[in-house]
Amino acid sequence: MEPKCIVNHYLEQVKPSGIRKFFDIANEMEDVISLSIGEPDFQTPWHIRQVGIDAAEKGKTWYSPSKGFIALRTEIAAYLNRFDLTYSPEKEILVTVGASEGIDMAMRTLLNIGDEVLIVQPSFVCYEPMVQMSGAIPVIIETFAKDKFKLTAELLREKITPKTRMLVLPFPSNPTGAIMNREELEKIAEVICETDMLVLSDEIYCELNYSSTPHVSIASLPGMRERTIVINGFSKSYAMTGWRIGYVAAIPEMIDVMTKLHQFAVMCAPTLSQFAAIEALKNGQADIDYMRSEYDMRRRYIVDRLNSMGLDCFEPEGAFYAFPCIRSTGLTSEQFCEKLIFAKHVAVVPGNAFGDCAEGFVRISYSYSLKHITEALNRIEEFLKELKQEATN
Repeated sequence: MEPKCIVNHYLEQVKPSGIRKFFDIANEMEDVISLSIGEPDFQTPWHIRQVGIDAAEKGKTWYSPSKGFIALRTEIAAYLNRFDLTYSPEKEILVTVGASEGIDMAMRTLLNIGDEVLIVQPSFVCYEPMVQMSGAIPVIIETFAKDKFKLTAELLREKITPKTRMLVLPFPSNPTGAIMNREELEKIAEVICETDMLVLSDEIYCELNYSSTPHVSIASLPGMRERTIVINGFSKSYAMTGWRIGYVAAIPEMIDVMTKLHQFAVMCAPTLSQFAAIEALKNGQADIDYMRSEYDMRRRYIVDRLNSMGLDCFEPEGAFYAFPCIRSTGLTSEQFCEKLIFAKHVAVVPGNAFGDCAEGFVRISYSYSLKHITEALNRIEEFLKELKQEATN
């Protein structure tokens, strides 16, 4: 007897990543400038790499405890304390294979089939698929450029039902660069505290904040620590994407159940990466400050250029993405990106990859050198001029 097609029906409903499509096209073309992937162009700082190299040379290649080395968890706890977050290194912190594993574990261990998960969009492409793969139901909260793509208490209230189990709070935001300040988060927290929902707070870009006020974690607000899962990592702040090292901070009851899944799925995070992460937290603040300054300079340049060429772009205050509106061209997001890559060999990502409400926008990453950004913007400006000429002919 032939077996039936054995495919998980939750995974079957998941769409392929809209980001990878244009990245893959770019990889097959010559002379392409790709501003599509959120990959820092900086190398991991040498002192961090050196610690990883030394650990390998000394044979420190054994398994760590499943939660991660206590030395690393202690440094993570000290780091989080800067944001008025107090977590026990022994009981409330779990080191993961990148922040993405933390998101996946939180959803698979804390959600049940049929639970509703509120997802603020536009947002990172993984949230909705991970909810679907857990058997829960994604419920989209659309945000808008007129509100600087921030979540408001009114938008949140409209979507809450008796089945609501979790809110995914992704600020600073990929793809929009939006942030939420303390006053705005306090209004969100007031609504949440009227319910029994959990909050998954993805704070991977917390160090890349260009506003006049420092990053605030919703977990630091009254009544929120017990219901919030804080996700963070080293990929963006320390340019450590390939090291695959992140962490989750939450109350012991949540960490205990996530550790079960972590043990059976991956055993532990890479140990060489853990040693490097300890060094990053101990001695890496100057690296963060330097990279943030460089990103800020690129941010201001790219937003000014986009607005000057007729692509309306609000000022992003976090992460390393600009999110211009391209509706003035008369093209859809997909059409704009396809025409641009084939005509000018510049790769950006269509906004609808981050949710239907982002149709009419594109994401441009400025995690690339100023030289590449400048040339890409020159080509985009030429592209827009040619589109106008075509329209008048």
